Amino acid sequence: MANISIIVGSMLGNAEYVAEACEQTLVELGHQVELHFSPNLTDIEQKNRTWLICTSTHGAGDYPDNIQPFVDQLTASKLNFDHNQFFVIGLGDSNYDTFCYAAKNIKKLMISKGSKELIELLTLDISCDIDPEQASQDWIIKNQDQLS
Repeated sequence: MANISIIVGSMLGNAEYVAEACEQTLVELGHQVELHFSPNLTDIEQKNRTWLICTSTHGAGDYPDNIQPFVDQLTASKLNFDHNQFFVIGLGDSNYDTFCYAAKNIKKLMISKGSKELIELLTLDISCDIDPEQASQDWIIKNQDQLS
């Protein structure tokens, strides 16, 4: 089973709820999981670890305030993250032209740092009548073979 760090970017709490639902599902599947609500690159295990980045988009396609320092650290880092694997869940409102930009941008950043994407980006449109927690849990269960 995998060691997974869930890195959360949230302004209003929706991404936190999704991250907690993902944590529950991943633990039930036998994975070791750590949640990071105020992520700091130096505090997150980097080697032989899978990162689930769960973030909403704020403003004009910006990162939420709590994850911006992590993104800045990652951007400035000279480290190669080819020993990392990741997958991303983005929450947004498709009524905006910046729908899930934070999630899309952090995916690009992780790939540029050498990290391998395990599962294709999941975008959740909160303007639709969906349960984002259940949608994310179903997505993890559907793709669980890629996490082993």
